Amino acid sequence: MELNLTSETALVEALLYLECDPVDEETIARITGLAKPAVELCLENLRQRFSGADSGIELVKLGGGIILAPKKEYWDTLRERYGKKNEAKLSRAAMETLAIVAYKQPVTRGEIEHLRGVSADNMIRLLVDRGLIKEAGKKDIPGHPVQYGTTKEFLQIFRLASIADLPKLEAGEEARFELAMENE
Repeated sequence: MELNLTSETALVEALLYLECDPVDEETIARITGLAKPAVELCLENLRQRFSGADSGIELVKLGGGIILAPKKEYWDTLRERYGKKNEAKLSRAAMETLAIVAYKQPVTRGEIEHLRGVSADNMIRLLVDRGLIKEAGKKDIPGHPVQYGTTKEFLQIFRLASIADLPKLEAGEEARFELAMENE
């Protein structure tokens, strides 16, 4: 059965185009205001549309989410120019998590989550996988949670000689960081 491309499908396509990281169906539904069954139908519309020989992209499931990516048969040709660029893109959530680690290291997952107000598991995993943060020991409290810090790769990418070279936080941001950490 041929599915029609609707304005809702176009909205989901635009969302996927703008996202740097895979997005799950629940998040797509929340952002677009569509019901989950409608999101599933839109994704099927896009799968069918991109399956044709006249499309160079496809929907790919990665890490529990969906992302627009070049079709495998074109990636070998494009990888040299675009591979590093795509690997370097970080979502706003990933950048926020990275900033917390950079300014407050060593910091635990729980401290990051307290500051951000949301789960940090996926962002920490992404940043570790990209070599931007690493385990920096264990905190000397019950449970001995892992602490995270930045890597040499982080310093190179952001062209910093050391963490001391990070831009200074504005007073409001510094206070927000401190209040969140003191409430632990």
